[in-house]
Order: sequence, then C-alpha cells, then structure tokens
Amino acid sequence: MSDSENLTISSESLTPKHAPKSEESLKWAGPLRSILHARSGPLTRDLLRQPGQFGLGQTPKEFVPEQVTTMVCGYCSTGCGLKMMLKDNQATSLSPSTDYPVNLGMACPKGWEALTVLDAPDRATVPLLKNDSGKHQETDWHTALTTMVERIRRVQAEYGPDSVAFLSTGQIATEEMALLGAVAKFGLGIRHGDGNTRQCMATAATAYKQSFGFDAPPYTYADFEESDCLVFVGANPCLAHPIMWERVMRNRRNPDIIVLDPRRTETAMNATLHLPVYPKSDLTLLYGIARILIERGWYDADNVEQHTHGFDDYQKFVQAYTLDRVATETGLAIEQIESFAKRIHTQERVSFWWTMGVNQSYQGTRTAQAIINLALMTGNIGRPGTGANSITGQCNAMGSRLFSNTTNLLGGHDFASANDRAKVADILNIDESRIPTDVGLAYNEIIDGVRSGQIKALWVIATNPAHSWIDQNDFKETLGKLDFLVVQDMYNTTETATHADLVLPAAAWGEKEGTFINSERRLGLLKKVRKAPGKALSDFKIFRLVAEYADVGEMFAEWESPAAAFQIIKRLSAGQPCDLTGIKDYQAIDEAGGIQWPYSQSDAARGKPVTERRLFEDGQFHFPDGRARFVFDAPRPLSEPTTETFPLVLLTGRGSASQWHTQTRTSKSAVLRRLYPKHQYIEIHPDDATALGIQPQQTVSVTSARGQLKARAVLTLTVPQGQVFIPMHENTTNQLTQAVFDPYSKQPSYKACAVRVQPIKWN
Repeated sequence: MSDSENLTISSESLTPKHAPKSEESLKWAGPLRSILHARSGPLTRDLLRQPGQFGLGQTPKEFVPEQVTTMVCGYCSTGCGLKMMLKDNQATSLSPSTDYPVNLGMACPKGWEALTVLDAPDRATVPLLKNDSGKHQETDWHTALTTMVERIRRVQAEYGPDSVAFLSTGQIATEEMALLGAVAKFGLGIRHGDGNTRQCMATAATAYKQSFGFDAPPYTYADFEESDCLVFVGANPCLAHPIMWERVMRNRRNPDIIVLDPRRTETAMNATLHLPVYPKSDLTLLYGIARILIERGWYDADNVEQHTHGFDDYQKFVQAYTLDRVATETGLAIEQIESFAKRIHTQERVSFWWTMGVNQSYQGTRTAQAIINLALMTGNIGRPGTGANSITGQCNAMGSRLFSNTTNLLGGHDFASANDRAKVADILNIDESRIPTDVGLAYNEIIDGVRSGQIKALWVIATNPAHSWIDQNDFKETLGKLDFLVVQDMYNTTETATHADLVLPAAAWGEKEGTFINSERRLGLLKKVRKAPGKALSDFKIFRLVAEYADVGEMFAEWESPAAAFQIIKRLSAGQPCDLTGIKDYQAIDEAGGIQWPYSQSDAARGKPVTERRLFEDGQFHFPDGRARFVFDAPRPLSEPTTETFPLVLLTGRGSASQWHTQTRTSKSAVLRRLYPKHQYIEIHPDDATALGIQPQQTVSVTSARGQLKARAVLTLTVPQGQVFIPMHENTTNQLTQAVFDPYSKQPSYKACAVRVQPIKWN
C-alpha cells in the first residue's frame, strides 16, 4: 500500500491559471453584518481583520507565501473556493478565492476560520481502546485494527451477518465515502449502512427521485441572480447559507423575494412578502396556490402536456384546498395567499428554494414535491432563474447521496436491480454475490435495531449522533446496548466518541485529498495542505487498512489512492444521470474552478461548458417516458399537537452564521465563539413571556415529553405567539425533539414538537 499520508503539494495541485488576480479584504454585505451583530453583540472589523492566530483578514506584511493554491471549504454545501497560502508545504493562512465561480471572493466566518480548528488540543491523534475499567487508553494502529476486525467478526458469528451496521457522513470526501461503502458492504458483509445525510437531505433526494426519476437538483447558483421571483420555503439562507444570500443580493432584476416560514427570520426580514404560516401548514398552502393557478389558467398547459404525467389527478386533488380552508389552516389572510399566487404568475422567471424547514418534517417529501409541482405546472424549470431547488446541508451531502453506497448502489444505481448489480460488480471486478440485493436499514431503523438487540456492533464515521440524533436521551441509552462501538473522528471528545469502545483518529479537511459535490452539483477539489496530527490517518487509508486486516484487501487493490478512486467513481457514473466521465482528473477540476455534473465524455468532446449547467433544459426527465411526475398526498396534522401541559410549539434551526451543526469544529475557534451567544437561549414572543412571568434574559426551563433543558429567554416579535425557537447547535436541544419520521424519506422531524416554558434561576 502506498503511503498517502506524506505531506506533498505537487506542482499540478497549484493553480496558476485559476489563482486570484488580486487580494480582497473580507466583504460583509449588509444583511450578513446585521445577522452577526444581532446574534452576537457588537461586531468590529478590527476583530475580523486581525492577523495571526485566528487566520482572519489581512496577511501580515512580513509574510510572503512560498506557494498559493486553491481548494473548496469543508463546512456547508455552498462549496466556496478558498485560497491557501503555504510556507514549508504547510497552509498558514487563507482568504476567499476571488474568481471561484461559487463565492466570487466572499467567505462566511466559518470559512475564514477553517484552518484554526485543525489545531485544537483535543484532536484525536492516536487510537484509543477502552480498557477493563471503562477508560480510554492509547494503543497502536495494529492493535486497534486487529481488535476492530476481531470484534466485528465475533459479533457476526454470534448474532448473524446483519448484526453489524455503520453510520457514515456528508463530511468526508466522495472517494472516501465510496471506499467505505464498498469495504463495509462488499468486503465485511455489513448490509445495513446509512449516513447523517439522512438527517438533512433524504427528503429532497426522495422527492427528486419520485418526481424526476433521479436525485437531481436542477439549478446553478447563477439562478439566484437571474430570478424575477425567489420563493424560499423553510429556508433562511441569509443566516444558514450567507454566501448564497450574497448571490441573491447581486440580483439586478429587482426580484420579488417570498418567504414561507413561521418565524420572521433574517431572510424574511429582507423579503418583499413574508408568509408566517402555522408550523407544518406549508403543504396546505402550496396545494391552495396550485388550485388558484389552475382555476385562473395561470399555468403552462403546453409544458404540462408535453413533459409531465399525472396532472389531471393533481388538478382534481387540489380542488379541495379552497381559499377559506387554506386561510384557516395556515393562519394567513386571504389577501396574502392571493398575492403569493399572483406574484408567481406575473413573473417570467420564478425559482423555488427549500432546505431543512421542509426536509426535517414528518411530511417533508410531499411538501418538497408540492414545490416541485408548482415549478412543473408553471414551466419554471430548465431556464435561467427558475427551478425547484433544494439547498443541501453538509459540504458533501450530494456526494453521499450518489456515491456512499447507502441509500443507493454506487453511482445512483439500484441494489434491487440485477442489471445494476452486474454492472457494478463488473466495474469493481468483484463477485456479484457480494453485492446486497436490497438497500438495507435506514438510519432510524438501525437505531431501532440497536434498541431491539438486532444490531450489536456499530461503526460511526465523522458524525456525532449522540448530539445530533433526535430524542437524544433515548439515543444515548440505546448506545449502551451495543456490544461494540467504533467511532472514527478528528476529535476524541465528541459526545459519541466518549461512548466508544474504540476511537480511530482521522485526518480532517485540509489534511487529505478528494472531491466534494456541492448543492449545485459542482465537484470541487479537496487538497492536503496540512499534516495530520500525531498518528491520525486519512479516512481513505483507514478504510484500506480495515480491508487489509479483514483479509479482503485484494478486492480493493485498485483503490490505491483518492485519485485512483476518482477514476473508479467515473466508471461507476458512466451512463447515469450523474455521469462524470468527461472529467479527466483532479487537475481538470482545479483548473475549471469546479465542474457540475453531468459532464460526460460526449459533453467534453463537444466542448460543452463546465459551469452553469442547468438540468432539464430539453424538458426530458429521468423516467423511461421522459416525463416528470406530479406526486401528492393529503397533509397530516402536527405529530405532537400542543396540550394544556405542553402549550407551545418548539421550532429549531440554525442559530448563527458562525456556528455549524454540533459545533464539533466551530467551538474550537475563539473568533467564532465570540460571534454567537455564550449560553443556550430560547426566543419567545413578549406576550407569551408576560403571561408566563418571564423577564428578558431570565433563565427558563424548557420541557417536552422527552427531556428538559435550561436556556435564557430572548423576547422577540420574530417568533409568533404560541411558538418558541431554540438553535440546534447546543448539545441539549435534541433532548426535547420527537422521534417521528417522514414515511417516504425516513428523515427525522426536528422542527415542531410540544413544550412548556417556565422561569427558574441559575443553579
């Protein structure tokens, strides 16, 4: 096996053709500046521009980098390009790349601090094995991997081959995901595997598959700038995806901005029309809008007839969603509903955008499809400034959706298809019998399996479910039922790692190579610009070593490096909607500033451009008949309605542009910590606070049927009466949330459950 852990920056990895033409200081647009100020107190440019330990702002004059290279950020799905300054082959500072087509010289606080968090003192640097007294003890890689394989084999021998599962991530490189899925499922015989992409994007992926025939977000970021009307449903890009919001702010068409959200979010504050719907009533509203458009002839009959299937049934279905019914169930005025419909009708280019407010719902798939239905019936797809566009969460959730070998067979193939299994087996030169004939258990079903005793060993990679999984107290109790838990992560202090029998130290973003696929389907390059600390290894090398120790290394001999794995991924994608065969290699991705799929060999031969590649321009979708489907179901009531005991609806979501998910990384940065509140907080309407005897900044208890936490009360009119909001980032939030799931995507419903709030004092 080649030693891919040596720190090397080849001349090919540098990008003179793509290097920024000039230095630019940090650009904070008005909306982002106001967000950070509102969330974290006074924000000074001095803090953001100070050089030195935090890596922000201007580079000291005396520092002259020996090399400059660019790579993509490793936080969210935006996929920004970052310029890395290197000295002695080590990245010492960074700035946003000014000509990368995603961010155009902009970066959010997390991107600016991407290098800082690599130097945290709690980095996992050596394998840790739990001893007889239950304490983690340092060990070597040979002992760690021998123990891991022996324990997994022992569990399989005692409880059956399906007694082991793995939980992957949207945070590692596509090549690593593919190798993990192949080693686990084809090599170790672990049929049940899923990823934390189930928590953020399963709904969008399922909706696209059922409506378009493939998981295919159709847009490019230029559509933010080219729309006449942007509709955001359950999305707050101003805070959650600030660089995407900057692209909206570049729109010169004076667009309408319509926001569907119970709260008056930062995005809603900048909207031309905010529709504060009751929690989870957006599906009813979207059906009501469809009824208005149909009744008034405000739809594209030619597009419907030529390119869709099922419209007649949909037309009959939405007749029940009268204006009066929709107004009653959503809490909106009839005038607001009609204004929404009219704005869609009168604008030439309408784009529909959604993210976690839709996806993380017990009826998220049908809500996403109601958005898709509006785009299809109005002809707002396949043209600049249009589309039914899901905004992805994690940096490589798109790569996970296509190549992790969890929700589908590698490359968007189907485990249940004999033809697909034969094709993949041939490409990988493995025995077809090693490929499972079904997709296996989903994330929530794996957890249920642990709870019931069906799953006895679990391998968790680059995710922290003891913090992020729904109904957290139950999850932590469930972990105690495992015979063996392996956690592979860049930190050894995560809530999940503390429960592990074995901790494997992994290299992080910036310490390894590979590709990410962002929200607009753009492949971006990840480069090794730092040496991993201690004995930490890249996830790719760990997976290779696991295969070797399990005596199946020969099956994966061709996977000798991430670059070699990329060539395998290309072959797996051939003929698929996500065809990558026209991309020569990593250097081609680098020089192009990222390449959007599909990019086939025929695309490359015809010289088709690699940027702004919208899908469905020809009106052809991925079903055999080429037609998109109208998919719909009746809305369901809140899964946990309020009661006298729990009279308020809890909403959760992103709390700050400087925080990321479970804060596993962002909490390591002193700068980022200063940009968000020190304590857990809850937003509550002043009238509710008065009724409950709660004063501003008073400590309150927040209780659901599953758990309780403490928070400081923030009285604000941005939250409607009867509702409260808590950021998702603190490790106590998911003690409250309810374990209910969308029946189609099996994604958890994090966004609405019943709670009570009471004033208390700090202990």
